[in-house]
Amino acid sequence: MSSVTPSVESSAQSVNQSTSWQTKAILSVAFLMATTSVGPGFLTQTAVFTNMYQIDMAFPVFASMFITFGIVMNLWRIVGVSGLRIQDIANRVAPGLGYPIGILLALGAVAFNFGNVSGSALGIQVLTGVDTGWGALFTGIIGSLLFVIHNASKRMDQMARYLGLFMIVLIAYVAMTSLPPLMPTAIAAVAPSDYGNLLLPTLTIVGGAVGGYYTGAQRLVDIGLKGEANVADIKRAAWAGISIAVVIRILLFMAILGVLVTGVTLDAKNPAADAFRHGAGEVGYFIFGLVLFVASITSVVGNSYMAISLVKTLFPAIARNEKAWCVGFILVTSLGTVFMNMPILLLMLAGLVNSLILPIVLATVLVATKRKDIVGDYRHPMWLTLMGSAIVLVMGAASATNISNFIGKFFGA
Repeated sequence: MSSVTPSVESSAQSVNQSTSWQTKAILSVAFLMATTSVGPGFLTQTAVFTNMYQIDMAFPVFASMFITFGIVMNLWRIVGVSGLRIQDIANRVAPGLGYPIGILLALGAVAFNFGNVSGSALGIQVLTGVDTGWGALFTGIIGSLLFVIHNASKRMDQMARYLGLFMIVLIAYVAMTSLPPLMPTAIAAVAPSDYGNLLLPTLTIVGGAVGGYYTGAQRLVDIGLKGEANVADIKRAAWAGISIAVVIRILLFMAILGVLVTGVTLDAKNPAADAFRHGAGEVGYFIFGLVLFVASITSVVGNSYMAISLVKTLFPAIARNEKAWCVGFILVTSLGTVFMNMPILLLMLAGLVNSLILPIVLATVLVATKRKDIVGDYRHPMWLTLMGSAIVLVMGAASATNISNFIGKFFGA
């Protein structure tokens, strides 16, 4: 009897450790995706567009929930099951395709990092009052230091979990103190005054969030949450990430709209922070600046990791010096942000650029679902394939219109 007991205890301990690892992995990836996708770009884009479209902005927020589900469930399942990064899947689909896909996504990551650095600079301005140019320089230095810290990726995952909870509590507080009229908002979510006029904000806020979807997908491979045996955990991670992101998005929109319906006009230089000042006073304004800064710094580090992970398997020289390339990426985008010094425009532009790249990436992943040399015996649900295909067609067809609408709105053409 005594010889059996230690074996049973050891087996139970092993199962508990495995369960604990899977739970931590799921939460880490979910919160990393959520906080990166609902980062400074999404915060600012939602504030700017809600200021423009008022209650009709409920429709883009509502529609983006379904688009997010279609993207993440397709992307994460195929990346997770295959155990391959996005660019390597593309190379399996068509030899050489991974190079333009990886480079396109890396260029999209450059746009994201301009936005992330800009968001951090705006957060620093709220906290200290210093010019956004100096804030961008400070962001580059801090981001580089964070990246060279030993085990930075593990700490990044931990920070994402705590930051996500902090963001939900703060945004929920402001939303509860300035609730908009609920019934008209719910009606506008499905029946706005002009569907066609809302194409630009819908695609831009989707584009502003996809960096988080890519980062989460690449992270699945790095932490070992991959293979057909882990499909259930990959689905749970995707569901958790989508749920967290959706809760934050809805609360954020409600908080901003609740302020706007009182007749307030938001400060164009930092609309999201101004909404929180009107909704929760100077304390809310300060706390939002802190959240924006920490969220942006986390996104700067996470996005730099993602950008380099997208090309390191394609170029051995980058893989050999991964950390140096990541630091260089942070410094170059920080300096670029200083020279351009247009934080709000850069945050909006990041969403546009990535909404144009997304259909190409998602189409490639959908083709991979039919390739046994990529996914083995795994059978991808047909309804997910159809949903993903619809997103590719709509976003691809809308690209030209989206560009012209963006130029008209933000360049006065």
